[in-house]
Amino acid sequence: MIVAVVFLAFAVVAVVALVAAAGAATLARLDGGTWPSALTRAAITFTAVITLAAAITAALTPLLM
Repeated sequence: MIVAVVFLAFAVVAVVALVAAAGAATLARLDGGTWPSALTRAAITFTAVITLAAAITAALTPLLM
């Protein structure tokens, strides 16, 4: 049961990260940026969301154990 919850949580974080990255790329293109700069902003946003999720998980782990 715990494994299923972990996989579902990872899936939710991945979807949120992808949506945030797509939004960042769209905003970069609407702002007049080139495709490479839009993809760079999307990659940075994706990485930031994944890093934030890992930091929150690390901070909450002692409280849940």
